[in-house]
Amino acid sequence: QVQLVESGGGLVQPGGSLRLSCAASGRTFSSLPMAWFRQAPGKEREFVAAISWSAGSSYYADSVKGRFTISRDNAKNTVYLQMNSLKPGDTAVYYCAAGGSYSSAGHREANYDYWGQGTQVTVSS
Repeated sequence: QVQLVESGGGLVQPGGSLRLSCAASGRTFSSLPMAWFRQAPGKEREFVAAISWSAGSSYYADSVKGRFTISRDNAKNTVYLQMNSLKPGDTAVYYCAAGGSYSSAGHREANYDYWGQGTQVTVSS
């Protein structure tokens, strides 16, 4: 089992920045592919970004490419999502997800076995 706890959400003005964190426990973090998804009100959950267990590869949704950066610190068992140039359309609950040991990172929810409770991000003036 893997437990995931997100933090760092909040209210930010358009054009601002936030950094989300996701702390993992329960399994060797360094072997897990990690991802961020988000769900806006009235919409389905969608892929945002993913990083391979080796941190050698990262993937982004087109809507966030060039603005968001996913990274991981295996010494701290934590994955981050740095969000810059935020837009109102980025408003959503952001979820951290972890896949099985040494599995592939990807954009599909089915790639991930463990999910956090989510953290709210609101972009508004």
